[in-house]
Amino acid sequence: MLLLMKRPFCDTISLMALKTRSRQENHDLIEEVKRYIHQHMDEPLNRETLAAVADFSVPHLHRLFRECVGESMGSYVRRLRLERAGRKLRLGAVNITEVALAAGYDSHAAFGKAFKQQFGLCPSDFRALSCLAATQLLLRSQKKQGVNHGEN
Repeated sequence: MLLLMKRPFCDTISLMALKTRSRQENHDLIEEVKRYIHQHMDEPLNRETLAAVADFSVPHLHRLFRECVGESMGSYVRRLRLERAGRKLRLGAVNITEVALAAGYDSHAAFGKAFKQQFGLCPSDFRALSCLAATQLLLRSQKKQGVNHGEN
């Protein structure tokens, strides 16, 4: 009887170890996808390409990415591009349309709307901030998502 009780417990431990290892592997693959996103920020990033990086199906990657990162892949890419655009504006980029195009937006209007939604200011008002105030807004954007990344 005691032997029967030990066996399921051992199986449970083994299954837990497998699940933990699998969860760690998934986390590592999500980190690989995030690295790919950072390295290819200037290129179109579609779900199929990102899924191929991790060797996942698109729905599986979407679910795991949201679970691990706390936001969808689209939101993650959009936020990173807007933060990069904010850094360019903070550093004195003059032409907002060029910044918008570099961030992947087709128009100044679409960029302005997304930028204001992310930071609470239109790009020209953001550009007029002091370097310190602009940096604080950029940091707040990262903290809002619980992100601490040093890439870009």
